[in-house]
Amino acid sequence: MLFGAFFFALDLLMQNTFVLYGANGYSGELIARFAAAYGLTPILAGRNKKVIKAMADRFSLPFRIASLEDAGALREMLKDQRIVVNAAGPYDITAPPMIRACLDTGAHYVDLNGDSDVFELLQRNSDEAIAANIMILPGAGFDVVPTDCLAYWLKQQLPDASHLELAFVILGSGLSRGTAITTLQKLGMPGAIRREGKLVPEPVGRRGRWIDFPAWHKKSFMMSIPWGDISTAYFSTGIPNIITYTGVSKGLWLFLKGQGLYNSLLRTPLMHRIIRRIINSRAPGPPDRVREKAMSLVWGWVTNPSGQTLTARMKCPEAYTLTAHSVLLVAVKVLAGNFKAGYQTPASAYGAGLVLEIDGVVRDSTPVSGSG
Repeated sequence: MLFGAFFFALDLLMQNTFVLYGANGYSGELIARFAAAYGLTPILAGRNKKVIKAMADRFSLPFRIASLEDAGALREMLKDQRIVVNAAGPYDITAPPMIRACLDTGAHYVDLNGDSDVFELLQRNSDEAIAANIMILPGAGFDVVPTDCLAYWLKQQLPDASHLELAFVILGSGLSRGTAITTLQKLGMPGAIRREGKLVPEPVGRRGRWIDFPAWHKKSFMMSIPWGDISTAYFSTGIPNIITYTGVSKGLWLFLKGQGLYNSLLRTPLMHRIIRRIINSRAPGPPDRVREKAMSLVWGWVTNPSGQTLTARMKCPEAYTLTAHSVLLVAVKVLAGNFKAGYQTPASAYGAGLVLEIDGVVRDSTPVSGSG
């Protein structure tokens, strides 16, 4: 009787824990700070014991240390846990060994990736994940929860949609140090769009346009970029033609139009070292007072072969704030047994309404219209 009560209590405790790898990064720390509001206790994890232990002491949380190069240590880190949130990028480097450990231990995998190439890479693990009855869910933060959910909703409203465009702009805050370094790895590389179901190279900023957010009195200039949705929205919706945009100044867009002249320079190790030094000299990410005042706006548009169109917009919290909440929301669902085995996107796992479960998210749409 006593042993049964003990193991029941232990099981309940385990329902509320998850491994947070890369906890000492900007997004990782936000997730750790917000976790208690969701009734969760993160186990802080990473490779640097000194840094992780100091953070664990500060938050009074448990911690574990494992290097991504040590497969045995990763398995030991996960062996009694049901989910790991990987907040350590770049994900083309960190995701494969972590997913291998998840497949070996039966832990679900969630991360904050936003790189379309990585999404494509991780889909290859789907069959193994199904066999292991675990979910692989990359992109559980601002990259790509709002855009993926909006794309999924648009597809539900216009089921025969053949073209999808998505855009976002973050107003009032900047990139975290980790995101900036991940972006650095892509400097000088070609962009892409989805055309007839295939990823097609296209220069970053090849397309530019203005987008209105009338409900929030904003108008933003957008340029095309290879946002993760050229992979994830295709997986979620099956729409074969997808273009993604982000908000920039028109001056920057015009500068990038000439990128073919200096892309080779941007790819050099010397240029990467110079830019990394500049990034590391700055704050890890926007302070609380900036995040609390900032917001993000998301736009989506679909059309079908008959020329019918539908446009939708969303107002969301600041990107890093939304990331912390969306990851924790997903963790709660997984720990409650609410998951789909195999590779998933946020919308394929939890539907278009996932993002609306986050406080401060508002969706606005215009009715389906005829041609034009």
